[in-house]
Amino acid sequence: MNKNKRSLWYYLKKDRLIYIMMLPGLLYYLIFHYLPMIGIIIAFKDYKPYWGLKGIFTSEWVGLKHFNKFFRSMYFGRLLKNTLLISIYGLIFGFPLPIILALFINELKSLRFKKTVQTISYLPHFLSAVIVVGIIRNIVSADGGLINGIISAFGGKPIPFLQKPEWFRTIYVVSGIWQGIGWSSIIYLAAMSGIDQELYDAAKVDGGGVFKRMWHITLSGIAPVVSIQLVLNIGHLLSVGREKILLLYSPQTYSTADVISTYVYREGLINQNYSFSTAVGLFNSLVGIVMVLGSNYIAKRMGQEGIW
Repeated sequence: MNKNKRSLWYYLKKDRLIYIMMLPGLLYYLIFHYLPMIGIIIAFKDYKPYWGLKGIFTSEWVGLKHFNKFFRSMYFGRLLKNTLLISIYGLIFGFPLPIILALFINELKSLRFKKTVQTISYLPHFLSAVIVVGIIRNIVSADGGLINGIISAFGGKPIPFLQKPEWFRTIYVVSGIWQGIGWSSIIYLAAMSGIDQELYDAAKVDGGGVFKRMWHITLSGIAPVVSIQLVLNIGHLLSVGREKILLLYSPQTYSTADVISTYVYREGLINQNYSFSTAVGLFNSLVGIVMVLGSNYIAKRMGQEGIW
């Protein structure tokens, strides 16, 4: 036992600089992600915010009251449907595109052109939600927007896209793909860099064209990474970000735009129903965990790489 303790202390002392570098990240997650989890218990209580922090532990227990209220709410079906549809559309159309982009970038011969394409595709990721929504409004606005300008030029009637519920999901998903396609391709490009180049040379000798090399060598080489990313994306099906939706939607588009995260925002911060909004958020997280476990199990059963 003493030997093991000495051995542990030896490695801690030897790699102390690495652990010091890890410390800020560990503290961040501890302070902002793990400690706040204590507040989850208010989902099972009738929390009174004017009691301060003491109220978390002294408020009355109400069990599953808030969960039952949410499940019986007239909004439950709409929220679940909208959240799933937006996420599924984003997964179907947004998940393959970064892989395709990475495949074509990987085939570029000119290093300068490759870096230029990568830089241009990464840039939208660093734009804030406010800027992205401003760009979207300038493009789809019924009064002077780019798309409606083209429609008017051909004699058509301008369409108020942001006031039409049927257009909201399309606008949200397409803008999300534009914003994230370049950034999401980074991990696939990194995986491609680890593929043995001799495989490509052998394929060329055997007469394999570009697309055959992509399919049989590149995609096969990054399959484990694709599998892991798919599992993680499925786990986030109910975690639609609220920032862009809050800036884009309006009461006219609630029927297709209102999702669980925006409902939690309105109930928790605007209506101050803290216990109820916590219960809704906890339900969202629990479903996400189940999806991660399920998709990871299916991936492993199919012979692919899982998260663990």
